[in-house]
Amino acid sequence: MIRATLIALVVAAATPLTAETRVPVSQAEISLGFAPLVKEAAPAVVNIYTKTVTQERQRTPFSNDPFFDEFFRGLSQPQQRVQNSLGSGVILSDDGIVVSNYHVVGMATEIRVVTTDRREYNARVILSDKASDLAILQLDGAEDLPFLDLRNSDQVEVGELALAIGNPFGVGQTVSSGIISGLARTGTATGEGFGYYLQTDAAINPGNSGGALIDVNGDLIGINTRILSRSGGSNGIGFAIPANLVGEIVHQARSGTEEFQRPWAGMSGQPVDADLAASMGMALPEGMVISDLHSASPFVEAGFKVGDVISMVDGQVVNSPSEMAFRMSVAGMGSTAQVTRLRGTEKDVLDVQMMAAPNRPPAAPVQLGENTPLPGLTVARINPEVIFRMGLALNAEGIVITDPGQHGARAGLRPGDVLLAINGNEVAETTEVPQFLSESGRRLNLNLQRGGQRLNLRFRL
Repeated sequence: MIRATLIALVVAAATPLTAETRVPVSQAEISLGFAPLVKEAAPAVVNIYTKTVTQERQRTPFSNDPFFDEFFRGLSQPQQRVQNSLGSGVILSDDGIVVSNYHVVGMATEIRVVTTDRREYNARVILSDKASDLAILQLDGAEDLPFLDLRNSDQVEVGELALAIGNPFGVGQTVSSGIISGLARTGTATGEGFGYYLQTDAAINPGNSGGALIDVNGDLIGINTRILSRSGGSNGIGFAIPANLVGEIVHQARSGTEEFQRPWAGMSGQPVDADLAASMGMALPEGMVISDLHSASPFVEAGFKVGDVISMVDGQVVNSPSEMAFRMSVAGMGSTAQVTRLRGTEKDVLDVQMMAAPNRPPAAPVQLGENTPLPGLTVARINPEVIFRMGLALNAEGIVITDPGQHGARAGLRPGDVLLAINGNEVAETTEVPQFLSESGRRLNLNLQRGGQRLNLRFRL
């Protein structure tokens, strides 16, 4: 039935258009539509109701005054606040594996999933990834559920018909149609998204988040996640997370991983624009040029150098760091990716191991106890794993603050600050931090590196 509808669509599209309107003359034209496709796919899209309990400090008349707010901070009791929200999800297996957005379920304390036939399930998050804005749920006691198959999203083309299914504004399950408007969109959607999307003009509104974007065969090509809008409503520019990344995250969830493991590149780079291409003697601007490499990077092991241009990963075009990170994530941890390198007039393909950032030398984290000048302060030795996790510069060295603790945060310390010296004593090991702090007496002087700035913070204890 779906195939017949598609044939009718093609025939209708091939018919020359005229300025006149006319009455449909055949049963095929009368029944032209997506109804058979929706009947097949819609049962696999669910409504998700979440409850999040947060602790908020009771506001006082002095809450906006920096001095008095600090004075009354310890006197006001924190109160619980319950936040309810609504989103969508997609069933990917008959035993109740559901994918949704991180911003829908990632911080929820209670998750309830309702299917189109009004069955309700409690759900728990088994894997989440804030960077890609995806979360995988397991429905309790689910079996024999309808589900959608994943399509290879690298085969999706601009101009394909697409349907978005979700629960916009809580009005109930809704279907909107459109086309794929663009591929490999980066830096265009706001929020916590990973920055690599399919673009569609199918209407996506609040509540559609986590819903399905399907093709005319009923296969899942993306998870609806963001819109570009000034009003908050759909303007015909919506974004979906490609199905290939969804598939890798589901694979890791089924293997028991609780946090998505993304391969480490150990490099930084920039897109090759027209000026850069001309300076490098390239006929056309393409790819991403490597501007920095960590000595432990798997790309160094494979033979890459600063100044090389990466144009493809596993046969897919790469033109920016976001696309590079996406392609590595799709390749998956432990696999070997084929990376196309341009060096001068030479072009070759090198095998690169997809690996985690090494925890060498050991990070050796240390957390300060309650009877110290900065209780809760946590520091670690900088290594590739810490650089990757904290988003530090590739050339960062020394001891970094991973958690400033409550007192440290009030004093102006931030995660990612590199601790250079305490009261003039250079810090080389994490174990030296509590020692130097215990010797600080009534005055404390911290030398820090924050980004490209050196800071000197002084405290009276």
